[in-house]
Amino acid sequence: MCLALPARIVSMDKTSDMATVALGEVKREVSLALVEDVSVDDYVLIHVGYALNKVSEEEAEKTLALFSEAGLLDEGAVR
Repeated sequence: MCLALPARIVSMDKTSDMATVALGEVKREVSLALVEDVSVDDYVLIHVGYALNKVSEEEAEKTLALFSEAGLLDEGAVR
C-alpha cells in the first residue's frame, strides 16, 4: 500500500520538469514527469518525490483535514 499526500505547487521549473510543493510550512522538490497541465497554485498528490496527479483544492483540503483528524499531520499543514 502506498500513501500519497496532496500538496500545493509553489514554483515550477518547466525545463527540468521539477516543482517545489508546500504542505503547511514544509517545502519539497518533486518531479512533474508523471502529470500534465499543472501550474503554480494547483494541488497534486505526491509520493516518493513524484507528483502523481492533479486534485482540486477542495479535495486536497478535505484529505489533509482527514489526515490531521487521524493525527497524521499537524493542524498547520491543512492550509
